[in-house]
Amino acid sequence: MCILNVFSFFFFFVIVFTFTYKMSKNKLNLTLPPGSLDQTPIVTPTGGPFPESSSHFRANNLVRSDSLDNLTARLEELDMNDTEKKRIEVFLCEKEKIGVDLSDDDFEKLGELGSGNGGVVMKVRHKTSGLIMAKKLIHLEVKPAIKKQIIRELKVLHNCNFPNIVGFYGAFYSDGEISICMEYMDAGSLDLILKKASRIPENILGKITSAVLKGLSYLRDKHAIIHRDVKPSNILINSNGEIKICDFGVSGQLIDSMANSFVGTRSYMSPERLQGTLYSVQSDIWSLGLSLVEMAIGMYPIPPPDAKTLAAIFGPKADGDSPGHTNGPRPMAIFELLDYIVNEPPPKLPAGIFSDEFKDFVDRCLKKKPEDRADLKTLMNHEWIRKSESENVDIAGWVCKTMDLQPNSANRF
Repeated sequence: MCILNVFSFFFFFVIVFTFTYKMSKNKLNLTLPPGSLDQTPIVTPTGGPFPESSSHFRANNLVRSDSLDNLTARLEELDMNDTEKKRIEVFLCEKEKIGVDLSDDDFEKLGELGSGNGGVVMKVRHKTSGLIMAKKLIHLEVKPAIKKQIIRELKVLHNCNFPNIVGFYGAFYSDGEISICMEYMDAGSLDLILKKASRIPENILGKITSAVLKGLSYLRDKHAIIHRDVKPSNILINSNGEIKICDFGVSGQLIDSMANSFVGTRSYMSPERLQGTLYSVQSDIWSLGLSLVEMAIGMYPIPPPDAKTLAAIFGPKADGDSPGHTNGPRPMAIFELLDYIVNEPPPKLPAGIFSDEFKDFVDRCLKKKPEDRADLKTLMNHEWIRKSESENVDIAGWVCKTMDLQPNSANRF
């Protein structure tokens, strides 16, 4: 077994080296640094780098956990309706009751919710309060000092309280694992919902996009945080119809530590990130656009599906059929896929199926050059978003029907 592991590592190293050399010869500048998921420095929304790393900057300035009174007062400054304010206040009251010093002994395991990004997510119950949470377990082989720093950096999340951000209860280290305790979203992530729904309707996607844009703007404007990993699996919904983003890159040490033991997918990364150049929140805009195309057509859009595949997806079909039953584009090896993202035209929504406003919105997101992409403010004022926000769409009803949930089930509101 040991020999097999060594051979596997050597084989993978040869592939990485060969591909990187080939890319450099072809002047693609598509870098895949060995042993690192992402070594590109984060830059501020204004384009300038933080004094050190963004996580150090935020930890030194935001690590203090504010009192409930201070947090409640700060909520008044945010653009929220009365229902959203009430929900945040209820969350903060529950959070104050459970305290900040959490440990494994405080929880009862209820089951596994999923895995990914180097960790397993468990559904747990806080024994004292009875509150249901999602607890993400990340196994790390790092020095104790690094573990302590990760916990310190994660405390920034105590200050991230917004209707479109998944709530954070606390983080702790135990038995070789970092545990991150988060708000439980009973309908799950959009990638799981997509599997059940086959495709997500445009009017639902409009509400989802509006929520994601608000969440990204809040992280940037209030905390100078770039998400770094926008994709369907990091957008969650509950049976109340609330839409929230999670797993944003708040801890540089955690990202670096995970990179040493876990190779994640880069398929949603923007061309500039894949090429190893400086990037900003514009990289999240690309990832959002790519995710929208995937959710609209029901399959990852790179390489783009051909006419026959699109006909199979959108043409008449039997009940229960899905894009998974069609013969889509041939699977690409990861390096071939990354090369395609950098060098080939970006994906588009198919003509004649979606509204012109939706198509224009996606096209503005999926520009190869970040300076050509629309920014957050422009997208939030886009005609498609304004139209979506004026429409009365029953998100809760749709998601409960899709995921076989009772309205407001397993939810605290």
